[in-house]
Amino acid sequence: MNIKTHQGDHILLFVVIALMGIGLIMVYSASSLNSIAIMADGLYYFKRQLIWVCVGLLGMLAFSVIPYTKLEKATVPMLAISIILLILVLVPGVARDIGGAKRWLRFGGFGFQPSEFAKMCFVLYMAHSISLRQEKIKSFTQGMLPDLLVTGVIFLLIYKEPNLSTATLIMGTYLTMYFLGNGSVKNLAWLSAGAVGMVFALIFRAGYRMRRLLAFINPWENAQGSGYHIIQSLVAIGSGGLFGFGLGQSRQKFFILPERHTDFIFAIICEELGLIGGIFVLLLFLVLIWRGLYIATRAPDMFGFLLASGLTAVIGLQVMV
Repeated sequence: MNIKTHQGDHILLFVVIALMGIGLIMVYSASSLNSIAIMADGLYYFKRQLIWVCVGLLGMLAFSVIPYTKLEKATVPMLAISIILLILVLVPGVARDIGGAKRWLRFGGFGFQPSEFAKMCFVLYMAHSISLRQEKIKSFTQGMLPDLLVTGVIFLLIYKEPNLSTATLIMGTYLTMYFLGNGSVKNLAWLSAGAVGMVFALIFRAGYRMRRLLAFINPWENAQGSGYHIIQSLVAIGSGGLFGFGLGQSRQKFFILPERHTDFIFAIICEELGLIGGIFVLLLFLVLIWRGLYIATRAPDMFGFLLASGLTAVIGLQVMV
């Protein structure tokens, strides 16, 4: 929203709708074979994605008519709810185990990841908290420590799922919001250094994370093992060339590239739509980030500025990764 004029940002709306549309089309293209083979329904994953698109559109419509200042009153309750949901994920027998990780809660056939809900609640809370601490924001004990403790709790709960990438995203979002909230550069510097060191220590501590890191650096060292996913994604991207094989014409989706409709869907986009298609998707994300920052700079108060900046940071950091 353009906060000063209360008019919708048409560029942002176009980008969001475009990304939703491309996402739906590519999920169908990448998952249809898998849907038929496993679920006997070529539209299975497409329909699930369509449900989330509808939920997102309804949420977007609802939040577009709610003044963001009213959200400030709900920051603590929403954070508390997100923490409770993150704790529930760790309760034995409650969460759904997928690939050795428990990140999903299911209610009557409807599943969602509490960590995704926690991202929004975390940004909302930090925007409120940092805006209230402006007079003492450069103090470590009064300006940083309270929020750092909250960040640590969210980080730990998500890490225990285990989900180090999302936990690291939470930490990166806090550092970004603290910096934009007039925080101490000195405090930010040592905290950033400590955070980077901690993340690498956690990577080295777990063998499978170490193997992923080494596979990222040199996937051909274990081409049939830990490097297989990366190599096949590179094959998909490279074989697509400049213009791609055409929509629906991917070869890697024939049970060659794993996780083709989720983690590696960008490789399918590049294979079918080529370098042009891949760059177009990235440009859409860049425009989304630009509009988010533009809206943030036009906010009339610190809470609005940090809220828009924080939400943009969550998306921007994921796009960078």
